[in-house]
Order: sequence, then structure tokens, then C-alpha cells
Amino acid sequence: MKIRISLILILSLFWSLYPVLAQNSELVNIGDLTKIVSTDNHTLTKDGKSVLYLKRFIEMASDDQYTYKSQLWVSDLNDSQSGKPLTSSEYNISSFELSPDGKHVAFIRSKDGKNQVWILPLEGGESQVLTSEKLNVSSPIWSPDGKKILYNTTHPIWSIEGNPEWEIQRPGRAYGDEPNYKAIKEGFAKEEIKPNPDGNLEELRAFLAKNAGKNDPKVIDRLNFLGETDLSPDLYFSHLNIIDLDTREAQKITSGFQSFFGANWSPDGTYILASSLKNTEHPDLTNHTEIWKINLSNLSAEIFFSLENHRVGNPAFSPDGKWIAIGGQNMEEPSYNMSMIGIIRPDGSGFKWLTESLDRSVGNPKWSQDGQSIYFTGANQGGFTLWRAQINNSKIDPIISGPVGVTSFDLDQKNLVYALTKIENPSEIYVGDINNRNPKQISRFNEPWLKDKIISKPTAHQLLTEDGLTIDYWVMEPVNKKPGVKYPTILNMHGGPSAMWGPGEFSMWHEFQAMAAKGYGLVYANPRGSGGYGKAFQKENFQNWGDGPAADVLGALDEAQNQVDWIDKEQLFLTGGSYAGYLTAWIVGHDHRFKAAFAQRGVYELTFFMGEGNAWRLVPNHFGYPWEEGIKEILDYNSPQTYVQNIQTPLLIKHGDLDLRTGVRQSELLYKSLKILGKPVEYVRYPGEGHELSRSGAVHRRIDRIARIIEFFERYAEHKK
Repeated sequence: MKIRISLILILSLFWSLYPVLAQNSELVNIGDLTKIVSTDNHTLTKDGKSVLYLKRFIEMASDDQYTYKSQLWVSDLNDSQSGKPLTSSEYNISSFELSPDGKHVAFIRSKDGKNQVWILPLEGGESQVLTSEKLNVSSPIWSPDGKKILYNTTHPIWSIEGNPEWEIQRPGRAYGDEPNYKAIKEGFAKEEIKPNPDGNLEELRAFLAKNAGKNDPKVIDRLNFLGETDLSPDLYFSHLNIIDLDTREAQKITSGFQSFFGANWSPDGTYILASSLKNTEHPDLTNHTEIWKINLSNLSAEIFFSLENHRVGNPAFSPDGKWIAIGGQNMEEPSYNMSMIGIIRPDGSGFKWLTESLDRSVGNPKWSQDGQSIYFTGANQGGFTLWRAQINNSKIDPIISGPVGVTSFDLDQKNLVYALTKIENPSEIYVGDINNRNPKQISRFNEPWLKDKIISKPTAHQLLTEDGLTIDYWVMEPVNKKPGVKYPTILNMHGGPSAMWGPGEFSMWHEFQAMAAKGYGLVYANPRGSGGYGKAFQKENFQNWGDGPAADVLGALDEAQNQVDWIDKEQLFLTGGSYAGYLTAWIVGHDHRFKAAFAQRGVYELTFFMGEGNAWRLVPNHFGYPWEEGIKEILDYNSPQTYVQNIQTPLLIKHGDLDLRTGVRQSELLYKSLKILGKPVEYVRYPGEGHELSRSGAVHRRIDRIARIIEFFERYAEHKK
């Protein structure tokens, strides 16, 4: 995606208007966002000497246009200067897998507008496209003998023959009775029945189907009709395919009105295990996933493992083939129950959860080479920890923990390789033994631009609340802090509401450092409801999105002022996005200590939110349905819009035009109300952006967002000397 606006013009505007934005070679600048490199999908080569990975970075063309890049790289474990690309930066790689013999890599790359499977020989040679699917391809998985590749394709409902087992949601109509509908959707000109709005019923329906087939209008009969940036009236199903590398013949091995994903080959290559939504219920009405077995001899499919009231999936065989690791979660309280890792034998016996006692949401399991333990990661008290669980006794040990974040990893008999977020550096690759003894850094992607930068290092603190909770929070000094000087300070809050921040969290590294570099202190906390602290702590925000979490973050700010002497109590600022956009509006409707606040992509009226955002299940999961007894009153009490008349703090409101996760009407309602009330408010709408603007939006808009926060706060801040 190319960005057709000059970044230099944007930054020069802010720098000319606001001195605090002046560049300094020793400070982390707003524009340094474009310099950050991260890596993922780390895979050790078969000889144990190198690691393959995807390098993700931002590239600037000669015309100041920025594009996101994802490139396949390799690095020698014994040489931090050896990293080199294996694919061109002219195109992006979305995922890859190493062949069993270690001689080839299968990866996903676009060709003629569709993602296809490509193969690259590691010993030298050009990559070649393997598939020629009309539909997008994903998730290549080599067969154990290296002669075939399993992959996914995505199919619209109208392309699937037959009828589903579950009930069609359209009232009074049967599935597939739209005349010409399939032909129109597939682009055929053939019309079996002449469309005519004034004809008989069949001709009338043919006329309506022709219009609906062109999405003019979009006819909606499903519950989850909102995508991330557009309406999604059609259901899509993911199916499995196998291509033979010798014959180049592809075969679709699953079918029907259910999706198969997270698949893996059996060790002998005779069957496939895959995740699938429960196929007896409409996909919009269930989160119950099962593990299915597809026998390759006759393509018969049957349930391999299902657990009542649980989702289970992502099967992974141990190296010796004796066990299968699976992921899962109890769905009775999906917003609060922890995701877990379990094991089961290939014959379906011996199932048990390994991580239930850990009380953390975990994932990304990988087997040790001896098949006796599983390594996995999860959010944990401000970091992303790497653990190991022994399968014989479920004993769990932390391998990498503390104020750091493991974002991706792999291991073999001798080595553990991983990407690590640290306070000093957002992401580099490290290698140690399988216990992470004697770790050493083997990448230097961010060090060159960081070597002359001054980094603000957070200090950890804890708040004991009146109702007995312990709240972790961190304090960051403004860069170049001088003794005896008071500094404006930002209380920055996380969303989710079950997200978690800390020194090991990657996504906020740059924003925090940029704010500290502009002369602001920072306080951030993990209030009740945050992930990384177990179910009981996470459930403390049940029917309590406002009072409790607000008291936690404000209490952390109060305690921070008692801990350090440089926070200017008269120069406090507030911001947060998504749920924290909600919390920003809630706080300024109840507390007037802040000089200015910035509410980003939030929700402000909860009953309305259930009808607008695609994240609507947060309402019934955290509160209940508004038609249930007493729930509407709870929703109204917890809605910031209820207190809009009490807001006095100057407020900047931000939303993306295409944000369907929280819905732009939420911010329009808050803005319009404040404007009618004559309150100091400004509204920013980003064109072409969804909910993920701050993490994956257009680069120039991401920079504009951070700069706009600083500029708005600068209108009310006083930087003392």
C-alpha cells in the first residue's frame, strides 16, 4: 500500500508551529516510527546453524511514499552480522514453512492479485509459483515426506453446493432459492429467469437477486454482518487443499458449509487434523470449535475431539508422534476464562489440560525435540513470558520472564531462538540453549538508529486498592529531566479491556518514548480487567467498566505523584484508545483534574454499541443483554454518554472513517453532544482507516495521530525551565 502524501510536509508543519516537536538527534522522534524493525515466524534450519524469519519494516520510496514490507530473511546463529534477505522487498511474504529436509521454503506471495503458494530452494535458485487458485491461498504446511503441501482457500457461501445442516437465517426463504443468484455472483451472464420487477414472483425475485448479486443493495440476514472496514453480508468458509509437488495437481479435500483451519498432517501422512467450527450451528451463532480428522484415503471427515462448552483446536503432533498438543478455552465465560494448552493421544485417549493451574491466557505451543515438554507464551504482569510445561506431571517453569516480551520463538535439541522486546530496544533476535542459558543477541536491526538515542526507562510500582486488588503501574521520566523542575505528565491507558501493558509490550514502545522525548512524563497501569493477571482479576470489571478501572488508573497516578517529585499536578493529561477511549470519556465526565484529554476510537453509549460495532459481544459478555432485567440500567450507568453534560476537560476525539469494530457513530454522538453543550471539543476523522490505525494504518496517518496528540496537549501545557 503506497501512501501518496509527503511525510516531510506533515512533520515540517508540526515542527514549525510547535517548538516541542523540534528534531533532536538524541531524542526518539515521532518520525522514528518508520525506522522500527520487528521479526516473527522464527524457524531454525535443520542443521541448527541458522534461523529463518520474516523481517517486517517500513520502506520509503524516493517520492516520500511509505509502504509496509514483510521479507524472508536468514541469520547465522553465531554471527550477528550475517543476516541477509532471501526474497525481494518488491513483494511481501505473509507466511512460510521450511520443508522436512530443510532444502526448500514454501511461502505465500501474491500473483495476479491472488495469494498463492510459492517455493524457494535454499541452496540457490529462483522462487517458483506452485498454485494457481482463483481464490486466496494461505497457511502452507509440508507433508512429512516433503512431497505435498497442504494449504487453505476461502470460499463464499454461494459457491458451495448443497444445503447446510444449520438453519438459514433469512425469514421465509430457503437457501439457494434466489434465481440466477449463483450465476450472477460468479460473473456469468446466463440468466435462467428473466428479471422483471413487474413480472411474476419468480421474475420479481430474479430482479431482486440480480441487484443483490451486484451488492446493490447488500442484503443482510446474518448476525455478524460487520467486518473491520466494510459490511460482510456473505458467509465465507475456509477449506483445505493438497498439491502434489511432482504432478502439480491440486485437490480440495474438505467441503461443505463449515470452515477448516489450523491444520496439521499426521506423522505417517495418512490423515489431517484440523480445527472447525461446530458445523451443526450457524457460524455466527457459535464459538464452539472442534478438532476434525480428514482421512486422505477416501476424504471422509469426522470429529476427532470435542469438549462440551469449550473451543478446542490447532492440533500439533509431538516429534515422536505419541501426543498432540491442542489449544482451547471454556466458552461459558469467554471474556474471562483463560485460553489453555492441553494434550491428547492420537487415538483420542489421555486428554488433559497442561496449563489450567497457571491461570494465564497462553498460546503458540511448540514441542521440545524429545517430545517430553511444550514451550508456550502468554501475557504475564507487564511482560510476555515464555514457559515450559512437562507433559508427564504438568509442571510449569518460566524460561524467559520479567519486564520483557517474547513475541515469537523456535527451538530444536540445542537452541532456543526468539524475538525479544526490551525497554532499550523494541525488537531483536536472541539465541540461547533450550533453558535460555547464555543468551546472545544475533540481530542488530534497531541498534543503529537507537545508538545515539536517549531512552526513558520505566520504573515499576504497585497500588493496593481499597477493595484489596494489587494494580501494577509504571512511571516514565521525561527525557533530559532536570532536578527541581516539574513536568507535564500523561496518563496513558490501554484498551481491550483485557489488554495488558508493560515494559515487555511491543506496540506502545515508540509512542511512550516519543512522548517522553517531547518533555512529558508518563504513567500507565494495568487496571482491573487487564489480561496477564488471571481470571479473578480480569473478571473484576464485570458490569463495572467505569468506576473500578477508573479508580485504579487514577489511584496509580496519585501514587506516582507521591513516589516522584517531578510530576506537575497542575499539568496532567489523559489519553487511551478503544476501551481506553471509553475510559477517557468516563473519567473526564467524573473527574476534572486533567488539562486536556484525547479519546481515541472509543465507545461511549453501551446499548448503542451492541447494535453498531462488530465487537458487540463485549456487551452481553461483560454486562448482559439490555432487555434482561436490570441490565439496561447498568449499561446506562456505565455509559460515558450519560455524563456528557459533566465534561469540562478540553477533549479531542478521534475515529477512523471505516472503523466497524467500535463504530464511528459512537464518537459522532459524543462530539455532537459536547458541541451542543458548548464544551471545548475537537473531532478528527481519518479517511480509509479502521480500528487498527495506530498499529497498522497508513504510515503518514499513524505519524499524524501521535503528532496530533502532542499538539493538542501542547495547547494547554506549560513546560517550565
